[in-house]
Amino acid sequence: MASLRTRLAVLLPLAGMLLVAAPVEAASADSKKGAQVYCYMRSNGNSHAVSFEASYALIKRQSSGVFKTSPKHAAVMITETVVEEPGSYPDCGRYLGDLFGDKTSKKSSRATRQSSITSSDSNSETSTDWDADARYSY
Repeated sequence: MASLRTRLAVLLPLAGMLLVAAPVEAASADSKKGAQVYCYMRSNGNSHAVSFEASYALIKRQSSGVFKTSPKHAAVMITETVVEEPGSYPDCGRYLGDLFGDKTSKKSSRATRQSSITSSDSNSETSTDWDADARYSY
């Protein structure tokens, strides 16, 4: 009869492999659902922000992993799913760029708009603390 130490030496690595392999298939299903929601909403005229919030919420809630899925990772998951199955998501490729929008150009254009707004109306107080375009900062 094998000792307890020998049994643990054999069983623990096997258990670890099973735990690691299970979330991969679940993550694949989550990203597929997230991509379906994102592409469906965008193709029906919704904005990127609304569509991404809905798909990201679905990915976060249905993921079975220990760690929280970041918004950047969710965007990558959606992109991978659409690229792997382009026939399942027709015309969705044109929306994928919005998942990885350039933050620097948006910030500079927003700063320009902000300065023109404050110069045209000196009595209005606008808050620059909240950034609607900074969807990936956390």
